[in-house]
Amino acid sequence: MLQAKTRWEVERPDEQAVRRLAEEAGIEPLLARLLVRRGVRTAAEAEAFLHPVGQPFHDPFLLHGMERAVRRLERAIHHGERVLVYGDYDADGVCSTSVMVSALQEAGAAVEFYIPNRFTEGYGPNLAAFRAAKERGVSVIVTVDNGIAALKEVAAAREWGLDVIVTDHHEPGPSLPEAYAIIHPKHPGSTYPFHSLAGVGVAFKVAHALLGRVPRHLLDLVAIGTIADLVPLVGENRLLAAQGLAVLRETTRIGLRALFQQCRIQPSQIDEQTVGFAIAPRLNAVGRLGGADPAVALLMTDDEDEAMQLAAEMDERNRERQQLVAQIADEAADIVRRQYPPEQHRVLVVAGEGWNPGVVGIVASKLVEQFYRPAVVLSIDRNKGIAKGSARSIHGFDLFASLSKCRDMLPHFGGHPMAAGMTLALDDVERLRQRLNAIAAETLVEDDFIPPTFIDAVCSVEELTLSAARSFERLAPFGVGNPRPLLLIEEAAVETMRRVGANGAHMKAVFSQQQAAIDVIGFGLGPLCEEIAPGTCVSAVGELLVNEWNGMAKPQLSLCDVSVNRWQLFDARGCRDVHSLLERLPEEKRLLVAFRRQTETRPDLAPFCRELHFVMTEKEAEALPIDGRYVVLLDLPPRLDLLGALLGNGQPARIYAVFAQPEGQFFRTFPTRDHFKWFYAFLHKHRSFPLAERGGELARARGWTTETVHFMAEVFLELGFVREQNGVITLVRQPVKRDLTESRAYRRHRDELEAEHQLLYSTYEQLKRCLTEMIRSQTNEEASASWI
Repeated sequence: MLQAKTRWEVERPDEQAVRRLAEEAGIEPLLARLLVRRGVRTAAEAEAFLHPVGQPFHDPFLLHGMERAVRRLERAIHHGERVLVYGDYDADGVCSTSVMVSALQEAGAAVEFYIPNRFTEGYGPNLAAFRAAKERGVSVIVTVDNGIAALKEVAAAREWGLDVIVTDHHEPGPSLPEAYAIIHPKHPGSTYPFHSLAGVGVAFKVAHALLGRVPRHLLDLVAIGTIADLVPLVGENRLLAAQGLAVLRETTRIGLRALFQQCRIQPSQIDEQTVGFAIAPRLNAVGRLGGADPAVALLMTDDEDEAMQLAAEMDERNRERQQLVAQIADEAADIVRRQYPPEQHRVLVVAGEGWNPGVVGIVASKLVEQFYRPAVVLSIDRNKGIAKGSARSIHGFDLFASLSKCRDMLPHFGGHPMAAGMTLALDDVERLRQRLNAIAAETLVEDDFIPPTFIDAVCSVEELTLSAARSFERLAPFGVGNPRPLLLIEEAAVETMRRVGANGAHMKAVFSQQQAAIDVIGFGLGPLCEEIAPGTCVSAVGELLVNEWNGMAKPQLSLCDVSVNRWQLFDARGCRDVHSLLERLPEEKRLLVAFRRQTETRPDLAPFCRELHFVMTEKEAEALPIDGRYVVLLDLPPRLDLLGALLGNGQPARIYAVFAQPEGQFFRTFPTRDHFKWFYAFLHKHRSFPLAERGGELARARGWTTETVHFMAEVFLELGFVREQNGVITLVRQPVKRDLTESRAYRRHRDELEAEHQLLYSTYEQLKRCLTEMIRSQTNEEASASWI
C-alpha cells in the first residue's frame, strides 16, 4: 500500500450533461467533462470559454458610482484641477496605478501618483499623505487597489475639501467610507454581473468609462495585475487575462521589454506562469524591500536607458527578496516547531523582531505549504509597540471572516478569504492567537488539515490521447478558479519505472490499462520508485500535457500524487545492504520479523536489535499484529505454515522479503526415498558402518554430499532403524516398520527445503502468489466466519 499525500476530492459531473455538451459543441467527451466541472452547460457557453480573446467586456457603467466618478474626473480635466492617483505597493497596485495614470493622461488630466511606503506608512490611505496632496494643490484623489476601509482618512479629506474617488476590490466592511464615489464590484448598490475583479480590473473599467472605448493597449498591465493578485480567472477576469496575455506578448512598452531581456523571457512564449513566476515577483520585490515607485516608473517610462537600469535593479531586488524570505521562513518554521507545534495549534501565529514586513506574506505562504495550517506572520516593532504582518489560509477557513471577529484588536486589517494583512498592538498578539484558534476549533475538522486535491475527472489511460492533451490547452489561462485540470486514473499497471535527473530526483514511468499506455513524469518524485513495487497497480493524479521532443509530440501525464490500494511485495532477496533498506523505512511503520535467533547476531542489524520480533511458534506468529505495517522478513522461516500463521493475522501494507541465510545452511538436494532405500540396503549388507570416519568417502562414491549421508543416518537413528556408538552406526535387527515422515529430522528438513524453494528460489511472481494465498486464506476464513 502507498498512502496519497493529499486528500483526493473527486466530483463526478452529470454524465448526461457531459454527453449533451460534447454533442452540441462538437468536442471530446473528456474536454466536455472538464467544462461541465467549470459550470459550462451549453454550446454557446463553451464557445465563450474556449475563445476568450474574442469576447466583449461588460459595460463599465453597470458599476455603482461610475457615472458620478467619470463626471467628476471630466470636470477636473476641463478645469485643469490636479488629480492624484493613490496606489499600492504590490504588483496589482503598481499596475492599477499605471493603468489609471495612463488613462487620465490620455484624457488630458493633470495627474500625478503616490504610493505609500510599506514600512513607514503602511497599506492604504493615510492622513499625512492626503494633507500633503492638499497642500500641493490636488483637489481630486483616486485610490486604486485600496481605500474601501479608509473611513477616517476619507472623512478627513472631505473636510479639507478633497473629493476622493475610491476604486478597490478588497472585501468591504460593515461601513463604507463617505467618498465622492466608490467603484467596487461588490458595492451593495452595484448591478455589475462580475464580483471578483482585481484592483487593476476595476481601474481598467474606470479607464474604459473615462475614455469611452476599451483601452486595449492597457491590457498588458491588466493581465499582469490580475494574474499576480490571484483572483479567480473566471468570468471577466478570464477575458482580461487571456486578452491581456495576447497584448503582453507583443507589447511595445519599453520597460516591460527591458524586463523581458533582463530575465531572458521570450515574449512569444509568455503565459500565466511567466507572469506569476517571473514578471510579478520582480514588480513586487521593490515594494517589499523599499518604495514601489520604481515599478511604476518601469511600466511607464519612455527612456530605454532608464528602463534597462530599472529592470536590472528590480531583478537584483528580487534576488535579495528570495534570500530574505528563505532566512525568515527558516526562523518562523523553527518557532512553530518549538513553541506552537501544529498538532496543538489549528492556526499558526508567529512573530519576530526585525522581520521585514514586506515579505511576511510570502513567509506565511511557506508555512501553509510546510504545515498546512492557516498562518499569520507578524513583524514586531517594539519602539511603536505594534506587530504588523500578513496571513494566508487553507481551504475551508475564511481568513477575512475570522479576522472580522477580531476587529476589537485589529485597528487596521483587510483582505480576502485566503489572504489578509493587519496591524495590531504587540500586547494583543497572544489574544489574536487564542481567538483564531478558538474560531478554527469551531469551524475546522481533522480532515481539513490534510491538503485537498480537487480532481476534475476520472478517466482511463485510453482517454489520455495527444488530441485530448492539445484540447486542454484551450482551457488556458489557468489560475485560481480555473486550475490546470487534474485527472485521476484508477488501477493502472506500472509497466516501467526509474529515477532520472540529478541525484535521481525525478521519476519516469509508463502506466498501462488494458491495451493503452501513457508516459509519466514525476518531477521531484524520484523517491517514489522505492515506494512502488514492480507490477503494482496504482491510482494516480496528474496533469495531461503535450511532450514535444525532437519534432515528436506525445501525451504525457505529469504526476502530482499516487496511491496503491493493495499490499505490495518488495523483493529484497540478495540485498547486500539491509541496513540502508531498513533506514529508509519509517520507524513507526516497519515491523522486523526473524525466525532464527542467529539473525540478531548480524552486525548490520545491531542498530535495530530492539525492534526485532522473533517468531518461533504459531502462537507467537498469531500474536503479532501486522495490519498496515511494513513487514520485513529478515530470514527464512523453518516451515511455510509458520509464515502463513503470521500473514494470516492481518493485512500488511507491504512485505519486504529479505530471507537472508548463511551460505550452506541447507544441502542442495533433498534425498529421495530411493536414496534412503539404497542406504538401508548398504547397511543391511555391511551391518555396521564407520560414519564419522568414512561418511565422506561413501558420499563421493555415490555423488552425494557428506551432509546427505549424515542426514539419512540421523533419520534412521530417530526411526530406530540403526544404533550409533563412537561414530559407528549398526543396523537394528527386525526394527518396527515406520514411515520416513515419522522422523522429526526428516519433516524438519523437508519443511525447510520446501520453504527454501518456495520463498528463496522462486520468481517474483511466484513469491507474490505464494504470499497472497497466505494473506487471502485468513481473509477468506474471516469472510466465511461472518456468515456463521
